[in-house]
Amino acid sequence: MPKSKNEFKRQDAVDLDIVSAENKTAVGSLRIKPSSILWKPSREQQYYSISLDKFSEWIKVNGKKVVK
Repeated sequence: MPKSKNEFKRQDAVDLDIVSAENKTAVGSLRIKPSSILWKPSREQQYYSISLDKFSEWIKVNGKKVVK
């Protein structure tokens, strides 16, 4: 098969905007990267970061197990 002249580009991160369901105002932004998770509350300029290893430890202690 001949090589295509186009290709898919992999994302470096996934960005999500969280919006209040009640009044549709911004709550904050979440950025998920291969090495960390970043959180930026609405109306703030800087992100808060946590490594995936530390997040994994934290969520197991503080999170609730749920069925998908």
